[in-house]
Amino acid sequence: MSIITRVSRKSQIVIPKEIRKLIHLSEGDELIVDVEGDRIILKVKPKSYAKRLKGLHKEVWKGVDPKKYVKEERGSWS
Repeated sequence: MSIITRVSRKSQIVIPKEIRKLIHLSEGDELIVDVEGDRIILKVKPKSYAKRLKGLHKEVWKGVDPKKYVKEERGSWS
């Protein structure tokens, strides 16, 4: 989705309502601003990084017994 917006005299921009609704952005939310080449990338800052990362790459550990894995890892240290 592409929508055109202007930069104000104070270098501010308005994030169009359609975009705000799409990403559930509301007043007081913080944004992370990145620059890649000539692109400005805005990302919603997670309220909790721990909650945001919970379950990340869980498919890697599918079928692995955590107690057995830790025991084998500790055994390899000797």
